[in-house]
Amino acid sequence: MSLDAVSAAELIAWYAEMGVTEALDETPHDHFAAAAEAAPARQAAARLVPPSQQAIGRAPATPLAPPDEAALSARALARDATTLDELKAALASFEGCPLKTTAKNLVFADGNPAGKVMFVGEAPGADEDRIGLPFVGRSGQLLDRMLAAIGLSRQEHVYIANLLPWRPPGNRTPTPQEVAICLPFIQRQIELVDPEILVCIGGPSAQGLLGVSGILASRGRWMEYDTGRRMIRAIATLHPAYLLRQPVQKRLAWRDLRAIKAALAAL
Repeated sequence: MSLDAVSAAELIAWYAEMGVTEALDETPHDHFAAAAEAAPARQAAARLVPPSQQAIGRAPATPLAPPDEAALSARALARDATTLDELKAALASFEGCPLKTTAKNLVFADGNPAGKVMFVGEAPGADEDRIGLPFVGRSGQLLDRMLAAIGLSRQEHVYIANLLPWRPPGNRTPTPQEVAICLPFIQRQIELVDPEILVCIGGPSAQGLLGVSGILASRGRWMEYDTGRRMIRAIATLHPAYLLRQPVQKRLAWRDLRAIKAALAAL
């Protein structure tokens, strides 16, 4: 079986988005033996570095608090933020989520905070983590085309964020603890933006914010999201990454987009 150049490029892009960053060649390699051989050289080099500079990776400035304490801290920081800039600064200083230690960048938001529609996805992917903006990879390009199909753009009409602002390693699904720790921040973000319509993109976002499970069963239904100040019309839809894998389901996403367009027209 052979791949043409376009298919091969798409496959490589998909691997990168899924977190596969190392290629394997046809010759087998014993990476464990190579690591053992390199260990003495690494130890010798480490002895030349002062102990204060021998941190590994991006270790947190302070030890991570237990999940319950981290969630309480997140709730207090989020509550004290009175603007989106203050909320972003609070997230940047927050050390309670272990995902921060493995991510390259904080991915806070993109688009127009004054827009009437707010989209909330699951978590950043590889491209988003590298650039620091949500939905900029292949999924983001599809989302932009979906928005354009109903006359919207992220620059003018919508505001986009994620349930989690840091990328889970390998694009894995966030754990319930990670969601619980980060949830106060996205809840405060929605409250500060105060959109007319909230769109949850994908199952984790719909479950975390709307309390519904099973995205295929819950998508397309109008619900309400309580900000604590007022109720916002909310709807769940399929994630563009899922649509790239299952193009036949784009018909369902198109129904959701038409429902959003009709709701905007009725405002």
